[in-house]
Amino acid sequence: MTQEFKFPDVGEGITEGEIVKWHVKVGDEIEEDQTIAEIETDKAIVEVPSPYAGTVLQIKFKEKDIVKVGEVLVVIGEKGEKLEEKPESKPPVEKKETAEATPAAGIVGEISETKEEIREILATPKVRKLAKELGIDLKSMKGSGPQGRIVEADIHRAGAKKPEAGAKKPAVQVKTKYDFYGYIDRIPLRGVRRATAKRMAESVSKAAHVTHFDEADVTELAKIREELKVRADEKGVKLTFLPFIVKAVISALREHPMLNATLDEEDEEIIVKKYFNIGIAVDVPDGLIVPVIKLAEHKTLFQLAEEIQNLAKAAKDRKLDMADLKGGTFSITNVGMIGGEYATPIINYPEVAILATLKIDDRPRVENKEIKIKTILPLCLSFDHRVVDGAEVGRFMNDLVKYLENPGLLLVDAESG
Repeated sequence: MTQEFKFPDVGEGITEGEIVKWHVKVGDEIEEDQTIAEIETDKAIVEVPSPYAGTVLQIKFKEKDIVKVGEVLVVIGEKGEKLEEKPESKPPVEKKETAEATPAAGIVGEISETKEEIREILATPKVRKLAKELGIDLKSMKGSGPQGRIVEADIHRAGAKKPEAGAKKPAVQVKTKYDFYGYIDRIPLRGVRRATAKRMAESVSKAAHVTHFDEADVTELAKIREELKVRADEKGVKLTFLPFIVKAVISALREHPMLNATLDEEDEEIIVKKYFNIGIAVDVPDGLIVPVIKLAEHKTLFQLAEEIQNLAKAAKDRKLDMADLKGGTFSITNVGMIGGEYATPIINYPEVAILATLKIDDRPRVENKEIKIKTILPLCLSFDHRVVDGAEVGRFMNDLVKYLENPGLLLVDAESG
């Protein structure tokens, strides 16, 4: 008995995925729960296990193909079973008919009518010829003439309803390797890049984006980080500025909870989250992945540093679990390691806000009417203006800067939560 295994609904609103790799081929004997394929969704690469044991009879998709939830991935039969090959159907031999014996075929394209179909369709040769010229399928029409006969008026009415009467699309679409100015490359929109494109478009179309710019003097924070790096190295942890920023963000969100929320448009409610799951955007070769630090408020500075390090590596190796990408309440994208002064990050919808941190650098600043060199961290916060207003965001940023500029308020001990 054959079984059709369809691409299952893996949750989180996933509707389709791209076949990354097949682990089986036609004729292979497989066991129940054996991984048969890796499929990339807009969340992660998932290993798909077979719900059946048996023989792989058919594989419906190739690698790089897009498969939608509910479409058949493979056909599996009993062990040792072979798929019965249906004999190829030969096209009917066309016989030349005289105009009197067989009127001209009137079906669009290459399909020709059989004698039985011609007898059933009541239309004169002249009407059939007109239908062919206008690309009208006579089999789909009901005539207005006697005994349902199709007349010229019926053909003209049907032709008027077609957007481009008589226009034929080319059977094969030819894509050139050049445009008017020179040679070009065509890169398929697939994988993470495709998912990123969809998510960004969704965010921009649904949220009212506004970006607030500020900066923090992190001179003292830089000194503390240098001191703690030795202890972190002893634990095998790379201590960057990001764990400090996560701590500061959580402290500011506690005072401004509306930025740690989502908007339920259907029920017209703002859902304020009383926990802090912080998403960290990771730059991978073909897009962005945002793994989430769960309950970050309960983790120490070194624990945050270690988790950020592990999640970033798993994201780059494409070994994240689906759970690692769920449940975010607020996101941070760290562009600083690459450079830049300002940015307008796109909200990780349906969250309400995202913080971009730019390049930390020594810059001249005025302090007590004297020019001094300070270590400056540029901050850019994009927020959904439907949920929070600019004044509230300004207050949030003031508090965030306060914590970053006074790390003593933030950190009692590097290894305490």
